[in-house]
Amino acid sequence: MKSSSSVDWSAIRSRAAEFPEEAFEFVRDGLRHTVETVHAEAERECSRGLATDLAEPIEDQRHVSGQQLCLGLRDLALQRYGLLAGTVLTRWGVKKTEDFGVIVYAMIDRKELRAGDRDSFEDFKGVFDFAEAFGGVAIGA
Repeated sequence: MKSSSSVDWSAIRSRAAEFPEEAFEFVRDGLRHTVETVHAEAERECSRGLATDLAEPIEDQRHVSGQQLCLGLRDLALQRYGLLAGTVLTRWGVKKTEDFGVIVYAMIDRKELRAGDRDSFEDFKGVFDFAEAFGGVAIGA
């Protein structure tokens, strides 16, 4: 992990405790959704001769960045919950993309996920605005 030593694990654990298990399940589902989406795009590029990283190990090819995951979680929330996406996420206490990062890093801490060398908690900060993404639903910070 790029900045493993700079991650405040006690703060991550403390903040993660605020989120219900449904939020963790949603992030797990969203990770699967994002990997499938990103991987499918890579397959299309490969078939069109546009892929450049064909020598990457399989694990690296299935990796997604924090930004990609946030966008995938946004898309999944809209697909799954429609106009209620912002309301559902708010009910879970998820109000900004950094909250997705807290959940992901808590899962890394619990050995459910692994971070790559280039991953950073900073990758989750300010990826998108929740009010804009979820139709102007008022979401407190």
